[in-house]
Amino acid sequence: MRFPISLSLDLARYFMKKRWQGEERFPLVLMLEPTHQCNLSCAGCGRIQEYRDTLGQSLTLEECLDSVTECGAPIVTLTGGEPLIYPPIFELVEELLHRHKHIILCSNAILLEKSLDRLPVTPRLTLSVHLDGLAPLHERILGRPGLFHTAIKAIKEAKARGFRVCTNTTIYKESDTREIEILFSYLAKIGVDGLLVSPAYSFAAVDAEMFLSREEIQDKFTRLTGNGMKFRFSNTPLYLSFLRGERQYECTPWANPTRNTRGWRAPCYQILDGHYPTFQELMELTPWERYGVGRDPRCDQCMMHSGFEPTAVRQAGHRPKDLWQLLRWNLS
Repeated sequence: MRFPISLSLDLARYFMKKRWQGEERFPLVLMLEPTHQCNLSCAGCGRIQEYRDTLGQSLTLEECLDSVTECGAPIVTLTGGEPLIYPPIFELVEELLHRHKHIILCSNAILLEKSLDRLPVTPRLTLSVHLDGLAPLHERILGRPGLFHTAIKAIKEAKARGFRVCTNTTIYKESDTREIEILFSYLAKIGVDGLLVSPAYSFAAVDAEMFLSREEIQDKFTRLTGNGMKFRFSNTPLYLSFLRGERQYECTPWANPTRNTRGWRAPCYQILDGHYPTFQELMELTPWERYGVGRDPRCDQCMMHSGFEPTAVRQAGHRPKDLWQLLRWNLS
């Protein structure tokens, strides 16, 4: 299977529960940012600019766990910042597993290899390593030489120990699809379990020349995902079809709520209009109808997986053909 059976079953039960309760807006993945501190300053990252005044702050372990309970999503992505900098990160992982959550631990891999001794090998924990291309491009975006080798070394060691490892690749204007194909072929060779890929979002404080228009996204992803090469994408085939311009979806921003040191970020992981002190206030007070393509200019070029992947999955439940495609994909 493409994902652990426990994740598929837990998601199915969660969906059925929410449908039975009549809820239309509910989270699937909690994007938990316990700290925005990082050991890098990546060219395409908006967090350093957005949270420059509070970079030194961190959530307490109790605040993290309260947020997980408050949100209720079955999947928790630990991101930031670099989560392995967060002092109680290993206690947080242990507590999340105790609560039967599925964890995606995102890392730039600088601290990953030496952290493996303190992380549990379990199907409920996925290590997600940031890799934006082969060494020259990846290291130019991250701003430090040697990081590609560091990431590959950490991935190989993690796989040797039995960890589930995926990679996260952001596609920029300068990304060459042939280079990305070579990268993905190499990652498959060393046993990476899944490839998450997404077009970059154009943060206001970041150089706009790095980012793709919607038409450019469709062109690059047609060449990257429609070429017949059988890469093991973590993205659903429905979302990849959307990236190629073959489907149209509305964004589902509430499906991936973000919690950080300032509160619950509104309206989404990409756009910052404010923060709410509680998850309930985020859901009830955010004017969701104001956001989306054609309603907010900041949304017009966005095709990020965090907003559109949940839409594809939710709508598949109403379309037998799409649901069958998802089932076959997950079993492959």
